[in-house]
Amino acid sequence: MKIRTIWGITALIGALFLAARPAPAAPPEDRFIHVQVSGGNSKDGDVNVNLPLSVAEKVLPTIDRGPLHNGRVTVDSNQFQGIDIPTIVEAIRTSPDSQLVSVKQKGENIAVTKSKGNIIVHVTDSSSKGQTVDVTVPISVVNALFSDAQKNELDVAAALKALDDAGDTFLVTVQNAKQQVRVWVDTHNQPQ
Repeated sequence: MKIRTIWGITALIGALFLAARPAPAAPPEDRFIHVQVSGGNSKDGDVNVNLPLSVAEKVLPTIDRGPLHNGRVTVDSNQFQGIDIPTIVEAIRTSPDSQLVSVKQKGENIAVTKSKGNIIVHVTDSSSKGQTVDVTVPISVVNALFSDAQKNELDVAAALKALDDAGDTFLVTVQNAKQQVRVWVDTHNQPQ
């Protein structure tokens, strides 16, 4: 009877051990970048692009045309001359959440805010166009864009990788009376 009891206890401990082991981690879900243009006039139609970020990350470095090479974009060296972009990005990253810039002028309001790890740009045009533009970019993406590139380059491949790691986010919305443009990242392979 003792042997059965020992086997029973051993089996119970083994079962408890197996049950207590963490389940194998699920593979990460693919993230998609979506671009949706709707409205406009009837001859233009609507546009929907749903591209896995993993595809963009793999394909981008293979393009070597014009200013785009090895996943980087070369910018006219005069554009960044005298500006220490990495220091500016680091200063913004470590600053408290706040409104950084506010401009109000004839028919246009511009606000740049840092909030919850994002840079948010909001532009409203109260003229006859009535356009609203919202851009939200995770600071990690901005940091990656300028991280490992030369002084006159933007590392777009690194920015895509950071965007993949950043989670679901709306990046750009542009709205006017006739048309809407949206760009966002999520795990759905179709627009939601």
